Amino acid sequence: MIHVLAQQGQIAAPPIEYAAILPVLIVLGAACVSVLFEAFLPRHMRWPGQVVLCLLTLVGAGVSLAVYVSSSPKAGLTTLSGAISVDKPALFLWGTLLALALGAVLLIADRSVEPGGAFVAQASIRPGTFQDRAQVGSTGMQTEVFPLTLFALGGMMTFCAANDLLTMFIALEVLSLPLYLMCGLARRRRLLSQESAVKYFLLGAFSSAFFLYGLALLYGYANSVKLADIANAAAGSDRSDTLLFAGMGLLVVGLLFKGSVGPFHTWTPDVYQGAPTPVTAFMAACTKVAAFGGILRVLTVGFESTSWEWRGVLWAVAIVSMVIGAILGLTQTDVKRMIAYSSIAHAGFLLVGTIAMTEQGLSGTLFYLLAYGFTTLAAFGVVSLVRDSSGEATHLSAWAGLAKRSPVLAGVFTFLLLALAGIPLTSGFVGKFVVFSAALQDGMAPLVVIALVFSAVAAFFYLRVVVLMYFSQPAAEGPTVSVPGAFTTAAITLGVIITLLLGVLPSFALGWAGAGTFAF
Repeated sequence: MIHVLAQQGQIAAPPIEYAAILPVLIVLGAACVSVLFEAFLPRHMRWPGQVVLCLLTLVGAGVSLAVYVSSSPKAGLTTLSGAISVDKPALFLWGTLLALALGAVLLIADRSVEPGGAFVAQASIRPGTFQDRAQVGSTGMQTEVFPLTLFALGGMMTFCAANDLLTMFIALEVLSLPLYLMCGLARRRRLLSQESAVKYFLLGAFSSAFFLYGLALLYGYANSVKLADIANAAAGSDRSDTLLFAGMGLLVVGLLFKGSVGPFHTWTPDVYQGAPTPVTAFMAACTKVAAFGGILRVLTVGFESTSWEWRGVLWAVAIVSMVIGAILGLTQTDVKRMIAYSSIAHAGFLLVGTIAMTEQGLSGTLFYLLAYGFTTLAAFGVVSLVRDSSGEATHLSAWAGLAKRSPVLAGVFTFLLLALAGIPLTSGFVGKFVVFSAALQDGMAPLVVIALVFSAVAAFFYLRVVVLMYFSQPAAEGPTVSVPGAFTTAAITLGVIITLLLGVLPSFALGWAGAGTFAF
């Protein structure tokens, strides 16, 4: 029947703008090729093959993105029957994700800090078994993590450009499922790694259920899953608003979970601590970019006309996130858990810019995501270098007197912590300044004052680590600082340079972030 109608000209194939979505196609296509590498390449050829494939993929996707940006018109477009929106915010987020993924892949590929790499092939291997000891002693690195990384990246890129909720849900699962597996692949501290993977999987399943149930309610309200149709129904429908706001509430809960926004943050500290540190860096940087890209698009395109009804609720959520991140961060004795609570506080700051619902709020939030991603990526790269006999030494007591053991590493980590605290001449200061300025212009002065207070509180636990590194005596048998390999050095250097450039010369990134609005 469909074939007959198509022959009669009543059904036309949807136009596809291949040039616009080429970066996503390159990443997802390379992920499939990466799986074939795992199946057919000899073991000794997998690591170089996968590393070269991943790096070429990211460079190729970046080049295709740059070519499209330089030649595309200022207005955005939608393609694949309106499922994907390729507009200026989506292009900025794609560029950010590709750049952050480059640093993350370098950390993942490093084999010098942890001999044999940081990953095992089978998450089910029990610590202490013969297979586990063989894995630890192996000089070859298990490479299953590379296709998982590419699939997760492709899902993230699709997620922040999705123009309807069903596409967004599929992208959410494509980015989440590989991350669940990656969290359980740590070569060291296996039980902790597997526990974090199980927690992330169970809580992620709950959040996906919330998202899907909200999608169903919104479909019942608007008779469509497209964000533009939901916006039109909300602006001029005589239907009951119960379905609308119940569906929106459930949908936003699923989105806030992915963004580590309190009180939907419970997975974050355990997963950040238990996952292999390169995976933690990838999650902390890229997942937050994708999650807030999706939140921005959903709130701006789908629910802007009803902002007076839900803005107060998100005010409360932002405040709760800042309180949880700043206060509980003070009590942490593990560096990775401390950065996890820092990310929860930063999610609250990001939500302040998101709620503004203005062009300044959009550009400020996009810039903040770029700045925070590179700082966090470099910070986890530094964390991976401080080690003892059991692996990474993440307890704060192990960092006492670190400046006397390695002044360069302590200096780099101090700079990154100051950036997270928002000290001037760093990207963190500019990010907070533009986000809070946008909120002030939108009449949210009380929320900005609260954010400034908790920003000052959060600065205390960053400075505590700085004082510990410089003004404490190192333990006699304290941890050693590993000499980073070329890949880890490149990733940390990339993060530090961009953190500094965005703090001193932010105009280019701010101009790109503010180049346009969402298309639908």
